[in-house]
Amino acid sequence: MRALVTGTSGFVGSAVARRLAADGHDIRVLLRPTSDRRNLDGMDAEIVEGDLSDPQSLKAAVKGCDSVFHVAADYRIWVPDGGASMYRANVDGSRELVRAACDAGVSRFVYTSSVAVLYPLPGTEVADEAATASVGDMVSHYKKSKFLAEEAVMELVREESAPVVIVNPSAPFGPRDIKPTPTGRIVLDAAKGRMPAYLDTGLNAVHVDDVAEGHLLAFDKGEIGERYILGGENLSLRDIIQTVTDYVGRSGPWLKLPRAPLYPVAWAAEMLARVTGREPVVTVDALRMAEKHMYYSSDKARAKLGYAPRPAREALTDSIDWYRENGFLD
Repeated sequence: MRALVTGTSGFVGSAVARRLAADGHDIRVLLRPTSDRRNLDGMDAEIVEGDLSDPQSLKAAVKGCDSVFHVAADYRIWVPDGGASMYRANVDGSRELVRAACDAGVSRFVYTSSVAVLYPLPGTEVADEAATASVGDMVSHYKKSKFLAEEAVMELVREESAPVVIVNPSAPFGPRDIKPTPTGRIVLDAAKGRMPAYLDTGLNAVHVDDVAEGHLLAFDKGEIGERYILGGENLSLRDIIQTVTDYVGRSGPWLKLPRAPLYPVAWAAEMLARVTGREPVVTVDALRMAEKHMYYSSDKARAKLGYAPRPAREALTDSIDWYRENGFLD
């Protein structure tokens, strides 16, 4: 198989590419000229330069490939430009890549969506693929862009028979989160003793390598037009922080923060960020997302794909080990 993989400079994309390479597949990766390429170290892959905002570069990237794993996305909680660049990459770019793949005769396309497009249920209830939402339910530009992107991809499945299978990863942890992502920052801050307090919220934590494995299972066994949640274990934020601090030998979180008083802090942080250009330490959208426990079930992927994620503790400890080995905890 000759596979095009997007997003390989990032966290999940590099894991997918490495998993494909381990099976002996020919890998082509699409990178912007300015992309950080450290996650490609040691990987045998053909590099083509292009951008999701450049349809011609996408046509060149898919030429000669029989499969596509579209993992790339603009993933930020705070977007200072009103989200325009994020929508171009996540929505328009995904639509154009699926079209280019169809024109090139690609037989299978795995699109990496997110559990962010699903409707989180009240309290600690667990949502699955049937937890449908509307764009009005999306509380951040990232969530809205991923929701609209999945809608655009599904429209191409219905109207142009695009051979797309959708996967919806939850919150990945593990090695090679070089940016780091918002979830990676939780691990780093907790490992450095910077999270003595917590909010009453939760995440579905999954090992990034299990997410990568889920992509290949979806390629092999997934049904066109279906979505599959690739998750791990539902944990409260307090339990995630406690797992990290226990592993590194620090004191765990002890102060439960009320959410309401933090909103003025977030508004002020965002106003300051617009002046300084530095990302705010807390955002309004992040607080709004934390109002619900983002718990999800991977039962469909387990039953239909044979997906079998490892315990979340391994994802968190592997993340800490990688950060320590690469100087992030110095």
